[in-house]
Amino acid sequence: RDVERSRGLGDVYKRQQVTQGIKVSIKTRFEDAFVSNGKQQYAFSYIIHIENKSKDVVQLKSRHWKIKDALNDIDMVFGEGVVGKKPVIKPGGFHTYSSGCILLSPFGAMSGYYEMVNFTSTEKFKVSIPNFKLSAPFSMN
Repeated sequence: RDVERSRGLGDVYKRQQVTQGIKVSIKTRFEDAFVSNGKQQYAFSYIIHIENKSKDVVQLKSRHWKIKDALNDIDMVFGEGVVGKKPVIKPGGFHTYSSGCILLSPFGAMSGYYEMVNFTSTEKFKVSIPNFKLSAPFSMN
């Protein structure tokens, strides 16, 4: 497994990791702070780019997330596919999607994995999603 950090702003992916030939790249954005039910909340979005650098066709079957905020609240999120899809990704192909989360603090982190199936071997395997930070600009030193 290889983890690397990209530098720069804009369209550059901040975190990247390769597991069994599947490269997961992530960029994040703070959207807004708001009050709901008397509690301050912070909205973040993220874009995930999944690239198949292997020689086999794969399908993303499920996602498993660990979402933690600065108050040590942890949410575990499990589900089929990503944003309603179970993409089949051919060698050299990719799938990109966007999603988001709400935290009770201005910073936190997410990590997890995708469960995929290799169409050649029919074996299931896990693809790591690297830990990435969520930070409101006003909370950073």
